[in-house]
Formats: sequence, C-alpha cells, structure tokens
Amino acid sequence: MSRARFNELIHASTRLAIVSLLAAAEWADFKFIRDEVGLSDSALSKQLTTLEEAGYVEIRKAFIGKRPRTSVGSARPDVQRLRCMWRRCSRSSTGQVPPVR
Repeated sequence: MSRARFNELIHASTRLAIVSLLAAAEWADFKFIRDEVGLSDSALSKQLTTLEEAGYVEIRKAFIGKRPRTSVGSARPDVQRLRCMWRRCSRSSTGQVPPVR
C-alpha cells in the first residue's frame, strides 16, 4: 500500500478550492468559480492555467451569441478520489466508517 503524499500543486488553498468545486459539479462556468472562490478574473485565470498545465482541469472556451463563455471541468481521476474521500469523511462523522481500499 502506498502512503498518501502532500501535493503542493493541488493542496494550495486556492487551487484546492477550485478542484473541490469541480469535484461537486464536474463542469463549472468561469464566473461561478470566480464568485465562489472570491478571486479576480486575472487571479483565477492564473490558477486555472496552473491546474490545466498540470493536467488537473480542462478548459473549454465557446461563444454564446457574441459573448465568450469559459467552462472548466476536472480532467483527472484524482477528482474521483476526492469525491470518495469526502464520502468517507462524511460517513466517519456519523460513525459509519467504510473500509479504506
């Protein structure tokens, strides 16, 4: 069994917040992420670029009429693991701890 390791890229609080949102929503609009995380457009863009270059997120750009729309989705199975971890934590808080696989 391998030991869990701290990943400085993903565990930075801002990037972890972004990936956490995507774990819950799979795909999210840039504006939604910006408002939920509380970043400026430029700060969020920089964080998303870092996550995209590392392969954590996929960014799609499209136009709705004449307006640009940016959507962000999870690109790695790590997000699935994050979902499983949340379920395990949720169950452990109720006393129902599932076995770790």
